[in-house]
Amino acid sequence: MSAGGPELRWGVEQRLEFIEFRLFWEGGINRSDITGFFGVSVPQASKDLTQYQELAPDNVRYDRSEKRYFATDSFRPRFLKPDADHYLAQLLFAADPALHGERTWLTSPPSVDTMPVPNRRVDIAVLRMILAAVRRQASVEVLYQSMNEQRPEPLWRRISPHAFGSDGFRWHVRAFCHIDNRFKDFLLSRCLEARSLGEPAARPEDDRQWTDFFDVELSPNPKIGENQRKIIAQDYGMRDDNIAIPVRRALLYYFRKRLRLDVADVLDNPHETPVVVTNRAEFNAALAEATK
Repeated sequence: MSAGGPELRWGVEQRLEFIEFRLFWEGGINRSDITGFFGVSVPQASKDLTQYQELAPDNVRYDRSEKRYFATDSFRPRFLKPDADHYLAQLLFAADPALHGERTWLTSPPSVDTMPVPNRRVDIAVLRMILAAVRRQASVEVLYQSMNEQRPEPLWRRISPHAFGSDGFRWHVRAFCHIDNRFKDFLLSRCLEARSLGEPAARPEDDRQWTDFFDVELSPNPKIGENQRKIIAQDYGMRDDNIAIPVRRALLYYFRKRLRLDVADVLDNPHETPVVVTNRAEFNAALAEATK
């Protein structure tokens, strides 16, 4: 239930949250911000601002000279649960070319950029066919270019897809392979063509490496200094220098690569791997099971 009471309609409550977002993160808002984003009339925007003032009178003041509402020094969120990750996600929408077109609640974001990553081409027709197979719980044939030396040429293979995964740089489809008779990851960019929906060879719930999670326990790298270990623990929200991250077993390989956990023992500079796995034996066993 919202802080404004059960009588608020969802659309009104969303606009009140929008007002509070702009007040909290950008310091102010005016009627045109509301009309421009939601497409409501000027009288409706005025009504929303008036209603917000009535519900949270200590949060906002109106400046007649600027014709703008500003957050007060005593501002306390009422409709919004401030979240740094949510705000930074909005910045990502504004900065990442792949996400252009996404609507954000930001009106004047700071200068921001993201690390450019070479784009991997994914064929639209192929993706659409795979999505249809997932939706219908069917199988599909894909012309797949493997990196396996024993399969140097593209090969038509039937798969039963059920989920998608990303390592932050590339997308893959999780599917049961009718050739290898097991669940595997297939990079979407290496699926060259798709055809012929058919009967599946396995159910999504049969993929235990996808449905089950493993808690990866992380601690600051003991090879770095005490103050550095303290700030690493703070960075990762650790308690007693430890945090458990639940990871799908099918994604453990990518998790290890992304955090560079696979090179923690061989790098000369320990600062390049600020965290290490503390339940390493269990982690390695789970990783081996997931990638066999």
